[in-house]
Amino acid sequence: MQEIFTIIILIMSVVIHEVSHGYAALFFGDQTAKFEGRLTLNPIKHLDPIGSVLIPLLLIISHAGFIFGWARPVPYNPNNLRNKKNGTIAVASAGILANLFIALIFGILIRIVSSLGIGSEAFFIVSELIVLINLLLAIFNLIPIPPLDGSKILFSFISYKYQNIITIMERYSIIILVIFIFFIFPTFGIWSYIQKLISLLFNLFTGTML
Repeated sequence: MQEIFTIIILIMSVVIHEVSHGYAALFFGDQTAKFEGRLTLNPIKHLDPIGSVLIPLLLIISHAGFIFGWARPVPYNPNNLRNKKNGTIAVASAGILANLFIALIFGILIRIVSSLGIGSEAFFIVSELIVLINLLLAIFNLIPIPPLDGSKILFSFISYKYQNIITIMERYSIIILVIFIFFIFPTFGIWSYIQKLISLLFNLFTGTML
């Protein structure tokens, strides 16, 4: 049952993440996501068969110790942004900030309910899952490899003369991401550092140990 809740929470968290990108783009003048009907929390509009279902399911079945996934990226045209550089950074950051905000709100809720001595076991399980998954999405998306948001933030500061390299990296972004998740991260122990950071933030937000 917890696995089902985990996938549902993950799907809704990545949907909110993507919709936040769309609204940030709209704020800076790009209406692409609006015209394509992607400014909605309806998960059907955002689901990616591989990133939203297959990858999370495989990670759960294999007891990988972590769960991750993604939705179909909300489209936006950086050329439509009023300020291309700042707008691009804002759009890329919006999803990360949305996940951190959700984690913070539910972390505060856990603290309040716990201090009052109320709340069922199911409440704490679901709320802690929400905090954990949203922290994972936020931290993971900060990593500067395509197609993660951290790469878009980083590329905004890189000279235009490297645009060809950036274009190639973005073209093969899913392959690069899979290589990092299943090979580079385990080999160099990067997951352990990510887990330590998430554990630290989880304790800070909820007041409980992960």
